[in-house]
Amino acid sequence: MAALPLFYHPHPLKVAGIIQLDEDTARHIVQVLRMQVGEPLQLTNGAGDVADVLITEAAKKKCAVTITYVRHHQAPVHKLHLAVAFTKNTARNEWLLEKATELGVWSIIPIITARTEKERIREERWTGILAAAMMQSQQYYLPKLSAPIKLQQVIELYKDIPQKLIGHCIEGIERTSLTNAMQADKETIALVGPEGDFTTEEVNQCAQHGYTGISMASQRLRTETAAMNVCAYFNTINNE
Repeated sequence: MAALPLFYHPHPLKVAGIIQLDEDTARHIVQVLRMQVGEPLQLTNGAGDVADVLITEAAKKKCAVTITYVRHHQAPVHKLHLAVAFTKNTARNEWLLEKATELGVWSIIPIITARTEKERIREERWTGILAAAMMQSQQYYLPKLSAPIKLQQVIELYKDIPQKLIGHCIEGIERTSLTNAMQADKETIALVGPEGDFTTEEVNQCAQHGYTGISMASQRLRTETAAMNVCAYFNTINNE
């Protein structure tokens, strides 16, 4: 049986509640999918709740639904916090947001490092990309998108995470392969640096706070490729 269409509705979901969907969602349901009154679909609030609903109104730019059942999906024990120094290439950044979401990343933290390129964080657009990827991959938790913060703040805010990793390419500083360093069933924060890499001082600073240096390939990877490598491996070892 094919899965019901899933849509994002970032508000409380309660049985018997009647919801007027936003115009973009309504247009997609009515004009693109050509769904009609009485047909079922699903809503998620991005916080683990998913609701079965029936369409009660279907107009060109309006769609109302009635909630018939709500269930909650528990958050995974294994959460991945991806802290990445975004590049100035908007298309590559947005590709990373989409694919990281599909792979189940829990949060995305744009980090400011000594060599971070200045990329404006398009919060509304980026949240839309995350929501679309969440729905496409049939998930019920929307990744948390942080405001850009400095590396030192990341170290302080995530100091209690049990597994802390930092990817870098600096010769002479100890690194372990990603496959040996990353363990399953552990909440994890992984730092991925800018295209010019972290500085030696930044890597040493992270090491002093319990971060394990990791290598990911014999090739030198772009920022978004390295980040994707981390997400894919984390997903693999926690969802086999």
